[in-house]
Amino acid sequence: MKAKILIVDDEADVRNLLTSVLEDHYEVAQASNGAAVQKAFAQPPPDVIVLDVMLGSGPDNNGLELLPQIKKRWPDTEVIVLTGHGTISMAVEAGRGGAYNFLAKPFENEKLLADVKCAVERNEQNQENSALRRALETMSGTASPIFRSAAMQEVVRTIERIAPSDVTVLITGESGTGKEVISDLLHALSPRSKNKIIKINCAALPRELIESELFGSVKGAFTGAHTDREGLFRQSEGGTLLLDEISEMPIDTQSKLLRVLQDNEVRPVGGKVSYKTNCRVIASTNRKPEDALKEGKLREDLYYRISAISVHLPPLRERREDIMPLANAFLKRFAAQANHVISSFTPGAIERLIAFDWPGNVRQLQNEVQRAVLLNEGNEVDVADLSITNAKVGSADGTDTSFTLLEGVERNAIIQTLKETGGNKLETAKRLGIGRQTLYNKIKAYGIEV
Repeated sequence: MKAKILIVDDEADVRNLLTSVLEDHYEVAQASNGAAVQKAFAQPPPDVIVLDVMLGSGPDNNGLELLPQIKKRWPDTEVIVLTGHGTISMAVEAGRGGAYNFLAKPFENEKLLADVKCAVERNEQNQENSALRRALETMSGTASPIFRSAAMQEVVRTIERIAPSDVTVLITGESGTGKEVISDLLHALSPRSKNKIIKINCAALPRELIESELFGSVKGAFTGAHTDREGLFRQSEGGTLLLDEISEMPIDTQSKLLRVLQDNEVRPVGGKVSYKTNCRVIASTNRKPEDALKEGKLREDLYYRISAISVHLPPLRERREDIMPLANAFLKRFAAQANHVISSFTPGAIERLIAFDWPGNVRQLQNEVQRAVLLNEGNEVDVADLSITNAKVGSADGTDTSFTLLEGVERNAIIQTLKETGGNKLETAKRLGIGRQTLYNKIKAYGIEV
């Protein structure tokens, strides 16, 4: 689909010239004055507006005065301001009003095309960011979606790319890393967001009930089946179904699940009729998939079917940049719930929180902050309010070595960069901005095994 460009100029010759330059690449519409733009506000927003500064002598015909109205009504639309009498002060005013660029007449066609192309790309990014913001606003889970670290920002970029499709997604990560939050985000960003996301913990149900819960059952299919049961696949029609801890699902149930995913049909337990299904499946597990396969906890054919796209969530100890943003979000929420005025953490508490390794990940941090809020009698959370002990950072050979906060952060930065560079020490040193010998010394001092 072509991007939409709106040309706003009071001179018909200029509008037609601009249209002739752009129409081979974009869908172009025209407006001759501010009143025409006001009417256009009732229509879907264009991707880019090429706006002349002088639109005649009538009211609302100063392009720079019209610009803030455009940005208020169509915040994602990029505006290129066009003028025959450009000055530095006018360019500054256009920039303050939210213009993407300022182009003086007479213009070169190639320059115009290049500017419009960049503005269209910027608009696409604006829409993606707006979709993410709207999705985050609709999410109401118990965990706060904080994506400050580079690792989690990459996860979000992946989710944004795959959300529009119906591809099955496998989310892996330790318990408490936020797999359910990411599932909610994936659903919220998808075209299925207007329908429900239904979740089932495959480890929480006994073997004899999980198939009935998933696929449904007919009356009399087994002892206790007093009525027909629809099943979660049919209940999540048009929406999303999260199969949490899928590696804990009985192996024989996994084979039936594979058949449902392949055929997009589900047959209730004890039934003779199959029903078409239309739901997106997300699976998650806190086990490493290779370990689950080796231990016989996960069928190989099912694994390949559900892992068309695999998203891994790193543990909190590997993304310490997220600790305080998460802690502050939890503090604000739980303080409001408890009607308790607590504004912040003390420096000592911040150091303790950042240095701790959080084996329970985000869930443990959430519980820790909630506990501190409930027991706190002041307006700041201090070290004494925390139940976690002094941090111990495990070295690569399995021994525990105590580090200061600064040393712990530096050590983790080195480990993370080594992972990103595949163990390339020269590249790691360059990225960290230190000498190669300095890196060697720190690797040895911190007990890091490459």
